[in-house]
Amino acid sequence: MIGKLQRVPLREVWQHEAQGFTKWLEENCDVLNEILDLTLTNVERERSAGSFSVDLVAEDASGGVVVIENQLERSDHEHLGKLLTYLTALEAKAGIWIVADPRPEHVRAITWLNESASASFYLVKAEAVRIGESPPAALLTLIVGPSEEGRQVGDKKEELAERYVLRQRFWTALLDRARKQTKLHANISPGRENWLGTGAGISGLGYNYVIGQHEARVELYIDRGRDSGDQSKVIFDAIEGAKGEIEAAYGSSLVWERLEGKRACRISDVLQDGGYRDEERWPQIQDAMIDAMIRLEKALGPHIRRLKV
Repeated sequence: MIGKLQRVPLREVWQHEAQGFTKWLEENCDVLNEILDLTLTNVERERSAGSFSVDLVAEDASGGVVVIENQLERSDHEHLGKLLTYLTALEAKAGIWIVADPRPEHVRAITWLNESASASFYLVKAEAVRIGESPPAALLTLIVGPSEEGRQVGDKKEELAERYVLRQRFWTALLDRARKQTKLHANISPGRENWLGTGAGISGLGYNYVIGQHEARVELYIDRGRDSGDQSKVIFDAIEGAKGEIEAAYGSSLVWERLEGKRACRISDVLQDGGYRDEERWPQIQDAMIDAMIRLEKALGPHIRRLKV
């Protein structure tokens, strides 16, 4: 005969969270170790963290501090805030939040913390169950915890954040240098994208600086919009008709990309002096880009002004 598993309201089993559930967990930490695959020892109740008191503090296998916050109710912002406060106050390596009903928002928050923070975070659901007339038993279920995949996502986010900071610094320095030589991008603010552009005097045409990790580009980008039919191609063809004259004025050959099958076209020069990852050569790279942009605008400008669009 197979018995039927029944859920028991948590408050029927532990009427008082601190004196009931927290005390039970202190004495039965092996249940938590089993579901989290941890080795928590030296469990201590109501430890001081500044002016606050932590539900439980333990040590992991390497001696690192682990804080445990219990909430026999639906998860809320207050207890998440407590967990983070205790973790930073005690310089803990991990935080465990045990709740009766985890909100989806808090599941996402713990997932985000595992991707973004140096500590590990666990969200555990607490239930009480019994079979038939048996005594109630605790049932702890891991909802979300740290993972290698999460760490990789976090590393990628950190890499992207660093990339954005580097590019914004690069553009800031480039614009400061460029303003001393040309007014072309004088009213542009530095962003964090990989390109920085200004209009070329006709809607849909822009002079762009483009920066990669180890190379750079200056270009005239032609995109007349979704409803413009083949206007971008018509403009490109008209300008390309003076290719020899334009490249003579520029001082070297250019890359002419009609980009068949796409809406836009591009006329550019790729510079091999370096990119935003080559910070020690930024002044050289920026000077080369500014010089190329001045020459590009000088070579293309007269032909753009003659366009009948």
